[in-house]
Amino acid sequence: MREKPVLLLDLDGVLSPFAAPTCPEGYLERVFFEGEPPHRYCPAHGAWIRELAAAGELWWATGWGEHANERFLPMLGVDPLPVVRFPPVPFEPELKVPAVDLVTGGRPAAWIDDNHTTRGLRWAAARPAPTLLVSIDPAVGWTRSDIDHVLDWAARL
Repeated sequence: MREKPVLLLDLDGVLSPFAAPTCPEGYLERVFFEGEPPHRYCPAHGAWIRELAAAGELWWATGWGEHANERFLPMLGVDPLPVVRFPPVPFEPELKVPAVDLVTGGRPAAWIDDNHTTRGLRWAAARPAPTLLVSIDPAVGWTRSDIDHVLDWAARL
């Protein structure tokens, strides 16, 4: 039996399109952290997350840390996911790479993020295991074609 790939999912800019000038159709807004502006979420994305979880070992790769499970996933009706441990917020985005590398080890990995850094691109190119980086426009958020791209990639492994 083949080993399932590690699938890494960012939140801000991916599930929550913060750079959109207005709340996109199908999304709702909610304040998750006191004193911060509302974040956007789409209730239909719970099904997409479950699809990814069935195709691989799905992990949060977000600065939200455990808050992604505690505050965001309940809005989508999804069970908690394991969390990649990043430095305390705020941190430079390239600091995600060592933590992601630790979680993925030598396994195939797909990473969905709105801010793949030069360090992340070099990491992906140097890995001997199959690696897919999916770049998301934070003004749009992820789309069905992004999900299908990851699912097709995982099925071809």
